[in-house]
Amino acid sequence: MNADLHCHSVVSDGTLTPEALAQRAHANGVQLWSLTDHDELGGQERAKAAAADLKMDYLAGVEISVTWMGQTIHIVGLGINHQDADILDGLKRTREGRGDRAKQMADQLLKVGIPGAYEGALHYAGNHDLISRTHFARFLVEKGVCKDTEHVFKNYLVEDKPGYVPHRWANLDQAISWIKHAGGVAVIAHPGRYKLNAMQRDELFQFFKDHGGLGIEVITGSHSPDQYQEYGKIAKQYGFLASRGSDFHDPSESHIDLGVLPLLPEHLTPVWSVFH
Repeated sequence: MNADLHCHSVVSDGTLTPEALAQRAHANGVQLWSLTDHDELGGQERAKAAAADLKMDYLAGVEISVTWMGQTIHIVGLGINHQDADILDGLKRTREGRGDRAKQMADQLLKVGIPGAYEGALHYAGNHDLISRTHFARFLVEKGVCKDTEHVFKNYLVEDKPGYVPHRWANLDQAISWIKHAGGVAVIAHPGRYKLNAMQRDELFQFFKDHGGLGIEVITGSHSPDQYQEYGKIAKQYGFLASRGSDFHDPSESHIDLGVLPLLPEHLTPVWSVFH
């Protein structure tokens, strides 16, 4: 199945509306789609309606930021009730503090000769409560400080570089609990992106499984072909369901378009097998 279960709209840090994303996914042959905005469910009604208009199957989704071993890990929730009070309250608490963090990031950039970063980033944030590093990155490209967002994240906004301010997100067990309470399935997003050694990675997977996490992304825009195989083996090892998603944000920024990733290997159990 051509399923794309990870992408972002203007409601978080993407640049397209939920409706435009649905059209793009459908045009690329996506059969099962999910909008997974960061820590926000405000686009779900629009995405669900757009998918229905296109006769495309839909799973309500979200990508939750969590802190694990001092770094940010992302957990995707699929098939959730997007009106569940428990997850809505948890996400609201997770979003709190982004504004203060953004102002601290702007102060750091000012010290290296880049003024106006907060206002500039805010211009790109369709939802001001979700101002993020991606919005700052677009501002730095606009100002000619960097040629593209990839260059930004090598020289700014990351640890030991100007503009980096860590944020304390939800706990991993909290995020899994919110997703389960909302009737959904918890999936570790793009596991190959995290800077974990083998022992830390195994600890993450075991903790995730022990607390009710069910899946990992295997085929994702953040993985190389070698990592497709690597995380396919890990899915089998831990008994995880396998997910597939482009992590699409923008037509010019994203490496992979909606729906054009390789299909999941047939020997893996897809995450959508648990949904009717």
